[in-house]
Amino acid sequence: MKFAVGFQYRQQGELFSEMLTDYADRIAEVYFAYPEFASGRPDHGANSSCAVEQIEYELEQIRAMHIKLDLLLNGNCYGQWAISERFYRDIARLLERLSDNGLLPEIITTTSPFAAAAIRKLAPAMEIRASVNMRLDSITALEYLLEKFDSFYLRRDLQRDLNIVAQFSEWSKKHDKKLCLLANSGCLRNCPYQTFHDNLVAHDSDVREIRNHAGFMPHLCWERYKDGTNLADFLRSSWIRPEDVHKYEPYCSTVKLATRQHSNPRSVIAAYCAERFDGNVLDLTEPCYAQAFAPKIIDNRLLDGVELPGSCAQNCTHCGRCQKILEQAVRTIGM
Repeated sequence: MKFAVGFQYRQQGELFSEMLTDYADRIAEVYFAYPEFASGRPDHGANSSCAVEQIEYELEQIRAMHIKLDLLLNGNCYGQWAISERFYRDIARLLERLSDNGLLPEIITTTSPFAAAAIRKLAPAMEIRASVNMRLDSITALEYLLEKFDSFYLRRDLQRDLNIVAQFSEWSKKHDKKLCLLANSGCLRNCPYQTFHDNLVAHDSDVREIRNHAGFMPHLCWERYKDGTNLADFLRSSWIRPEDVHKYEPYCSTVKLATRQHSNPRSVIAAYCAERFDGNVLDLTEPCYAQAFAPKIIDNRLLDGVELPGSCAQNCTHCGRCQKILEQAVRTIGM
């Protein structure tokens, strides 16, 4: 199994591209957002006056490792410009700049049908991938997109059910498409805030300039985890243990690791490349929830041989199974 990892601006220590030299043989793709283009994460890089120079320098180093580049245009909202001539020109100019610098991506990942159509016209050879944020959860949806996308991320809420993964994989191979998965999302399963949150992130640069109401938590996961409870919600989420990645090899071409904002991306990449992790599962996901539950941890070694909640978590009946798993795997550090 090879992985796609998310580019991260590093303010200190080793550069992201330097980090990847230790894992280059297991990294197939690096996905990145270009400064000032909305994506599925806040644009922290835009805060730096040298953001463009840094990312282009690092992409050059990454390409030299024979790792594919995946441009993110996966913002959930592009406002009044969403289907505009201006947005089309912005995409065209970005592709031209990257091409002139020898950095034209092999892949674009997007939630925008407009961006997908623009790329198909501007760069016909580029692979167009449907973002995980499109929440594709039916073969019918894929059939609608058959001529518009070349690969897609399965809705993460489904991926612990290998029978479902196999069905999507069979359809993908039959239609010469690629199935991809996101391994370490920390998002709540079937989160009802997702559309709201994705739209908020797409407007992050504007939101940061406004005095926002202090009494509202826009992230449902942090609201539920703020007092160190609801560990069962985390257990029922969609993350895949590094030890279980091999189970997906027959079905998908790419496993994505969320590292764009993780506090320790090296540890995440190392764990999945090794397909083993001796630590706190809460440290593996993005968002990383270790601080919310400290001093409690979920010891990954104590999950060996445990079948994590799969399709049953879609409509949980609170049967007590998750609590039994937690009783086995949760430890309190320092006590």
